[in-house]
Amino acid sequence: MTSEGSRSGVSHFFLNTMRIVVALMFMQHGAQKLFAVFGFEAPVEFMSKLWFAGVLELFGGGLILLGLFTRPVAFLLAGEMAVAYFQSHFPRDWVPIVNRGELTVLYCWIYLFIAANGGGSFSLDGVLARRRAKSNL
Repeated sequence: MTSEGSRSGVSHFFLNTMRIVVALMFMQHGAQKLFAVFGFEAPVEFMSKLWFAGVLELFGGGLILLGLFTRPVAFLLAGEMAVAYFQSHFPRDWVPIVNRGELTVLYCWIYLFIAANGGGSFSLDGVLARRRAKSNL
């Protein structure tokens, strides 16, 4: 397993860039549900399953964007996407392209990747880790 310090500069750049771009895309799904923007006709009902999904997507995506609590939040969001896939898409068909669940599957696997690899050096988690390392010297 590769440690954070042994990654190349290019690897750091793309891990951070992927985390930021994925978070910005994901947050749009939450905003869509909570604020009826980007094609949603009306906000979802308060405290419904879709409302909770919107909260996770908007605020969890925001934490991923900042790189704060990256690993546990990414794991939680991967779980949300797995639940969404098996509750909403899988009953229609088992093939993601047929059941229109390919985006859900992609988000799930991307968040599992981020959970395993962390937020990268350009994240609040990275800043906090560097501060802890300096204070331990």
